[in-house]
Amino acid sequence: MHRSRLAAMAFILASTSLLLPVPASAQQVPPVAEWFTAHGGSREESHGHYILRCEDGGYLQVGETGYVGSNARILVVKTDASGGLRWKREFGSGSRNMGNSALEVADGYLVCGMLARNSAVLKLDKATGATIFQKTRNNGGTDAFEHLAETPGGILAVGYRQAEDPDNTFFVYGQGYLSFLDADGDFATGRSVNAHLSQAYRVKPAGTGFIVAGGTEDNLQYGVIRIDGTGTVLWSRNFGGSSEDHCFGMDLGADGSIFLAGHTLSGTANWDTYTMKLDASGNQLWAVTQGNPRGFNPSWIHDETWGIKATPDGGCVIAAGTGDEYAYSECSGGVCSDQWEAYVVKFGGDGTVEWQATYAGGPGEDWAAEDLDLTPDGGAIVAVDNGQFGFLKLGPFLGPGTLEGDLNGDGCVTGQDLALLLGAWGGADPGADLDGDGSVGGADLTIVLSAWNLCL
Repeated sequence: MHRSRLAAMAFILASTSLLLPVPASAQQVPPVAEWFTAHGGSREESHGHYILRCEDGGYLQVGETGYVGSNARILVVKTDASGGLRWKREFGSGSRNMGNSALEVADGYLVCGMLARNSAVLKLDKATGATIFQKTRNNGGTDAFEHLAETPGGILAVGYRQAEDPDNTFFVYGQGYLSFLDADGDFATGRSVNAHLSQAYRVKPAGTGFIVAGGTEDNLQYGVIRIDGTGTVLWSRNFGGSSEDHCFGMDLGADGSIFLAGHTLSGTANWDTYTMKLDASGNQLWAVTQGNPRGFNPSWIHDETWGIKATPDGGCVIAAGTGDEYAYSECSGGVCSDQWEAYVVKFGGDGTVEWQATYAGGPGEDWAAEDLDLTPDGGAIVAVDNGQFGFLKLGPFLGPGTLEGDLNGDGCVTGQDLALLLGAWGGADPGADLDGDGSVGGADLTIVLSAWNLCL
């Protein structure tokens, strides 16, 4: 969904009213937007796909500047905690380059995607964005890495090969593929998962193995597999209805539960967000379709989800866009259906919609939420496609006991939480394993320290 129109960012930043959420029949009060800023690249438009809250308190967003198949370059933007630009870097030549996601490791940021039609992984210096290494791998035809996870010996990259629609930035009608790389990004071994996923889109560590999610053949259903450390499939599950179901988001809860997100045409008037929760064995606990938050004719409205984060309360929050793509247009209260808005929905642990809201730019400017990450204050940072890389900071919406790093549930992160973390050090206590990597260690300590003494 890249329909952004260029507009003056100064107008947005000068009008605080544009940073207020638009209520969307919410059960609870949605969070306010604390600030918004945007950074572009060298091409006409830039489109972000993935956002990461970094250990230093800043944010990293990854995507492209330009159009895949024409003049696209991978674009990586690093900001400080207030959205101020730290650095930005572009990579690639020719026309087929894509930036898909990123992973923070101890000594850099790993960025993955496609360079010149081949799967690519780059390692960048945290302070400057300088290239530590840049590696490509031809896995067959047009191929790309979509997402990364650390392994004991290096990196697991999930993605696809043999794409039938190589210029598509989302679903390419490919063949799902896993690549095991060493710590320097060099290819070690690979394994096809095309029997389960035509596009492996997200991966998360789960114990000694991994959960991988994406789309099945022709993107007809959500697909999720559990693999061991060598890539052997331990189980496989498919979910969906009678029509197309496009899975683009996955995250794991602290208890190992699996959250999937995307959008569906199954049983809907048009595309609606489609969110579900599974237990750690892949059994579906609930599934919810949600859409048309502004109340227009649902036959014309697209509600497209691209990102999801599990929340410490057992629920999740999704990042989506809502708008129409047709000659039809309907307006109500000064808002028109053909102006896209960022759409964020918070679900409780039982699938109840706790709140939903849309967030808008200036008149005639399209926004769509492409991804999000949680912030230590109980809020979120949202990647907004507005023709640039938009950074939208939402205020706290997680209640006491759900603040990241608040292990004792008192609404603050203090020495008591640190003591609990140290007491669980080296183990697999899910309550203290804040980064979900299967063990309590330095990354979890960093999360506690970054949220120190932030009280709700």
